[in-house]
Amino acid sequence: MDVQSTQNVDDDNVPGSFPEPQVLARYVLNVDEPATNKPTDAEFYINDSTGKLRPNHAMLKDHFFKEGRLKEEHALFILQEILEMLKQEANLVDVKSPVTICGDIHGQYYDLMKLFDVGGSLNDNCYLFLGDYVDRGCFGIECLLYLYALKLSYPTKFVLLRGNHECRHLTEYFTFKRECLHKYSEQVYEACIESFCALPVAALVDHKFFCVHGGISPELNTLNDITTLDRFQEPGSHGLLCDLLWADPVSGFGEEDKPNSLVPKGSTFLHNATRGCSYFFTYAAACHFLERTHLLGIIRGHEAQDNGYTMFRKTPTKKFPSVITIFSAPNYLDVYHNRGAVIKYANKNITIRQYNASPHPYWLPNFMDAFTWSLPFVGAKITEMLLAILSICSEEELTEEDSSEEEESRALADASMIPVEYQRRQQIKNKIMAVGRMQRVFQLLREESEAASELVATEDISGPTTAGLRVGPDALSVQGTQIGRNIRSFDDARRSDLMNERLPVFEAETSPDGSPTTMFPPPSMRLPSRRGSSMGEGLNMEMLIKKTLDEDEDDSPIVERLAERIARGRRVTGRPQPLKRHETT
Repeated sequence: MDVQSTQNVDDDNVPGSFPEPQVLARYVLNVDEPATNKPTDAEFYINDSTGKLRPNHAMLKDHFFKEGRLKEEHALFILQEILEMLKQEANLVDVKSPVTICGDIHGQYYDLMKLFDVGGSLNDNCYLFLGDYVDRGCFGIECLLYLYALKLSYPTKFVLLRGNHECRHLTEYFTFKRECLHKYSEQVYEACIESFCALPVAALVDHKFFCVHGGISPELNTLNDITTLDRFQEPGSHGLLCDLLWADPVSGFGEEDKPNSLVPKGSTFLHNATRGCSYFFTYAAACHFLERTHLLGIIRGHEAQDNGYTMFRKTPTKKFPSVITIFSAPNYLDVYHNRGAVIKYANKNITIRQYNASPHPYWLPNFMDAFTWSLPFVGAKITEMLLAILSICSEEELTEEDSSEEEESRALADASMIPVEYQRRQQIKNKIMAVGRMQRVFQLLREESEAASELVATEDISGPTTAGLRVGPDALSVQGTQIGRNIRSFDDARRSDLMNERLPVFEAETSPDGSPTTMFPPPSMRLPSRRGSSMGEGLNMEMLIKKTLDEDEDDSPIVERLAERIARGRRVTGRPQPLKRHETT
């Protein structure tokens, strides 16, 4: 009886035993498992009403929502088909109401799904997007492919304009190129860039509203200037195409006539120092443009808004807001705390619909995997262990001064030492010193990994190339301190992110014959890596380790004394020093 009872006892209930760990089980059951399969041809392709092959946008919506990816041939199919369709559209597209006008998306796919819930059905509505579908967010390729699939399925229901981020220059500088390479390939990225150049640059809604990503230009006298523009190119740092994508209303727009205004009287366009290119346009410039073109107002995106939108001063004649800025990426970069918004225009009425951010999966910076991200933590611990093993001298031995007799005898011994022995001693000392320097490297990299963010707390944004750069022990840190402490409001986030609003400037590397080797340095979300040093190289792990091993300055006195004593072969006593404990918060 007793024996049988003992045999029936479950092993997990025996004192001192532990249940078998369920390593494959999902601990957060309310989060769907990511889609690991790629759609087959039968799932991906559907036929439209004319019998032409189109991507199955309904399937893509759910597949992308579960973080699924496509076969490369399917992604290229969407990009090639949309390229041919966009080439047929005019630079300035006519849009009929009712319409939902949407601002910047910036790779926030899960908020894009919320946008469509708020924006309304396609049965009695169409959508006009003002650009900036990619960069900054981690789901830019999903946003782009899904919007392209919708455009292919409903050509007249979707109008997609170009934003300033739809170009090679910014996608290499920010995150989209790295995202494409991580999720797909270089070929997919190049196909995206080609499609960007085919996007229209402006739209007219009911011949009343001028819709554009950035703003107006001193080169924009009539709407015909846009229709004759060559848009199939990479935007430059000046000119009409640049201004349509980059221009902003001047600070204090509509209040230029007040005594405390910093805008010179009678000005219409001022150099845009915030962007580093294009112009600020004034209230007078906007009114003159609307009068010349017989339009009611300008609707644009390009700038994050706390409430998702801003309506500027009304025109003196038609009493309608001269400019409306709309921004559709809520809680931009996960730190702005802003709302998203869209404009619904129907039956000659404008309605602003706001919405909050939706939860989304988390990605490590630069699309790193967890192993790569954790390497600095492992490296810091390994170097600390090596130093702990070597640190078998007591603190008294390391800090005590050698007597004059010991110094004299050591000097005589060094003088009589053959060169090979002296060289070996120096090699031992250098290796120990290198371990100490490596400990500093991994400590800095560990702190950077803990506080990684795309924003940087900057104190001076006036300089075009030095803004936000730091020197000293926190030079590697993306933000120096925890981002939650620095950014508590929309204004805090805007100040921290202001330097990322500029047109990036790169110094091209040159080969020995003087020809440029690469147009841009390797892309990175981390600001110090993007800017690089004065020598043109970024602050990455490989460069930093090499630089640290080569340097001879600022070595730890304790490590130096330890290396000297071990290299001399002196007998040491005392217990090894304990390892420090580091925890990640």
